[in-house]
Parts: sequence; structure tokens; C-alpha cells
Amino acid sequence: MELLTKTLFLCAALTLTNAAPAQQADAAVEEVDPSLPNRCEGLEFDAVTPDEKGITFFFKGAHLWKGFHGPAQLSNESFKELDDLHNIGHVDAAFRMHDPDNADDHDHIYFILDDKVFSYYNHTLEEGYPRQIEEDFPGIPAHLDAAVECPKGECGDDAVLFFKGHDVYVFDTTTKTVKTKSWPHLPVCTSAFRWLEHYYCFHGHNFTRFHPVTGEVSGSYPKDARNYFMRCPNFGHGGDYQVIKCSDVKLDAITADDTGKTYFFADYSSISSGPIYMRLDTSRDGLHAFPITRTWKELARGVDAVFSYSDKMYMIKDEMVYIYKGAVHYTLIDGYPKSLKEELGIEGHVDAAFLCPNEHTVHVIQGQKLLDVDLTATPRSVTQEMPIPLSDIDAGFCGPQGVAVFKGSQYYKYQTAMLLASSRIIPRPHIITSEMMGCRD
Repeated sequence: MELLTKTLFLCAALTLTNAAPAQQADAAVEEVDPSLPNRCEGLEFDAVTPDEKGITFFFKGAHLWKGFHGPAQLSNESFKELDDLHNIGHVDAAFRMHDPDNADDHDHIYFILDDKVFSYYNHTLEEGYPRQIEEDFPGIPAHLDAAVECPKGECGDDAVLFFKGHDVYVFDTTTKTVKTKSWPHLPVCTSAFRWLEHYYCFHGHNFTRFHPVTGEVSGSYPKDARNYFMRCPNFGHGGDYQVIKCSDVKLDAITADDTGKTYFFADYSSISSGPIYMRLDTSRDGLHAFPITRTWKELARGVDAVFSYSDKMYMIKDEMVYIYKGAVHYTLIDGYPKSLKEELGIEGHVDAAFLCPNEHTVHVIQGQKLLDVDLTATPRSVTQEMPIPLSDIDAGFCGPQGVAVFKGSQYYKYQTAMLLASSRIIPRPHIITSEMMGCRD
């Protein structure tokens, strides 16, 4: 169960605001040195990219900022060849390559300067670089404005989006083919940034969030980057970061989909705008709570239980089941929601639900009962009902290391669902700590 515990908690910092990533945010404001450029004055960035460790770099002229707080420094102190070899003092575009099938490229940082490409890994220039842009990205023009990676599942296939004016060149990293789109409704991006499946176009000192496939802009934009991506005096949109007490932790649901994305859901309306979700498998790039309606707009009141099966996510609220397609972006399947009775053969409130890897039986917790439902059956119905020793369960999860059930700020570990039901002795509870969840003691 140690692996399960690490997966669920060691990477879960419950920072419940809409501000910058937790791993790069800090209570201190920007340090000011009059001899260096100050991004708090409202600069327009040339490029923004994370490195292979998830630290984000902001570039302007011959300088960069490392992370979301701290002073500017010369770019060639971190990537010395950018200036020594090219001698132009600025970056046109930058992105971190996502190509898991190609270890030679995956997680490498690419910089575009005029018509040249630089590839770095661990801040070391790769052999054979710089190259002409045509050698690595045939069909992509020189003198770009911005670039950002777009992994399979967020775009149709693994791709890189290159921006020049209002034109967007979608480069398929597998086939090396290019599709050109025009997004005149989007501002001209001087840099672009992907963070936790969200895509940001930076323009002036503002940014606009957009859909990577359609370019669609949802919500109120543009917004001032100084309120979100850096710590600046007299800026911010919610004051200090609010971190809940560990004793107040209460999860609504946890699940992992078929692609390995792991989510937890909670509702802390007293210190957030409502029900939230957080991706746990993205800890390298920082963690952040988003409104649940950002991804599942039909669930404004949150969820009672969630489980994933056959590339679909089943989300239960009250006595209704919402099923979302997991491909690309979660979309509600036509005809849903349906009643619990119609979909799973269950009536009444559901406290938790979980499905173990490579199995077809979902385990549903109602009070002190564990109900098994065979998802391959038609119609679906309860095949087994067993008592469990615990009551008031909030959430459940099953992974390669076993089952964990959560009750407030504690969780209990079992090797299998059967042992959860057959055990008459409640195991020793594990307490959620500040080291595990980033909460406040």
C-alpha cells in the first residue's frame, strides 16, 4: 500500500485558490533590482516553457525568470548556447516536447530562434544542435511568435502548436505532417504555455486561456498575468493562499482513468468557490485545485462517488449517474444522466465507489454495506451484498497495491475488497499529515 499512499497523497498539496502552481508559488513578492528587468511592471514575454523537472521559465530579451517568483537572470546562465552561438539575445518560442514513444525527444526543451532550433535536456545542448527548423519540424515557418506542446488525448495525436500571427501550425510529432488553422478570435500570442491540461496564450502583460483543438476561449479573458503567474506587490485575486487544516480534510471521491490520470474531488465551499478537483499525477508541474465545472460542467454541485471503466468516467450525484467519454476531453454521453436504478441496479444514496485494475466489478459502498455490480451484465444489478466494519465512508480507491477507504482525515488500507468486507477488526487508521497532503496541522 505504500505506492498507493504515495500516489494519492505525497503529491497532493491542497492549495485551494485559483492562483499560480503550488510548487512555484511563494508568499514573498518579487525581489526588485533596478538593474534587471522587472516582470511586475507588466512585461510581454518572448517565451514560456517548463523544463524536464517541471520548473517554468519565462523569457524576455536576454533574461529569464525561473519559476513564479524571484529576480531576473541572464538566459545564458541557464542555457548558455542560446546567446553564445546565436548572438541575438532573445527566444522566439519555446516548449517542452511530449513524445513518450521517442525517448530521444521526450521531455526535451526546444527553443526556436529565428530559423534555428535548439534542443536541451538537463540544461545541456543536445549533440548536433542548433539545426535549421526545417530539419526537425518540416513545414513550420521561421520567425515564430510562440509554441506549445499538445499531448495525445488533449489533441488528437501528440503534436506541437506553432503560432505565427493568427495562424496556428499543428505539427504531428509521429507523422511529421502539418495542418494549418487560423484563429483570428485569439490574440496574437507572443508566448504559449501548457499547464495541467490548460493552455494559455500570453499577449502583452495579459493571458487568455484557449482550447488547443478549436482555439475556443471560454470565460472572461484576457486576464492580467501578474495576478496568476507571479507574486507582485498590489496584485493577486484572493489574498494569501488558503490551506485547510489536516483535521478538516474530507474527500468526496478518488479515481484513476485508463490513461493513468488520477483525480480527487472535494467540496470546500468555505474557502473555495465550490466543488473542486485536482490532478494528482501532475505533481512535477505543480498542483492546483480547479472548479469541477471546468471539466464536468453538469456537476456544479459536486459528486458523491466516481469510478472509471472502459475509457469512461462514471460520476454519481444523488441518485443519478453521469457517464463521460474519456477520450480527448471529457464529454457527457448522450442520454445521460440516468438513474442509479437504471444504470447500476442500485437505489439510495451512494457514499463511495471503486473499481480495481483489470476487473469488471464495481464495488459500491452504501452505509455499512458493500454492493458488487457486474459491469459486463445486461441489465446491471447487484450480484453480492456484504456488510463492512466501517461506517460513514467518504471515498474509496483501488490500485495495484490494494484498497484504501477514506473517512474524514483518516484512511484505512486493505489488500482486497473481499478483505474489506470479511474483516471484523477495523485496521489501524492512517492520519493525513501536512507532509502527505500539504494541509496545515
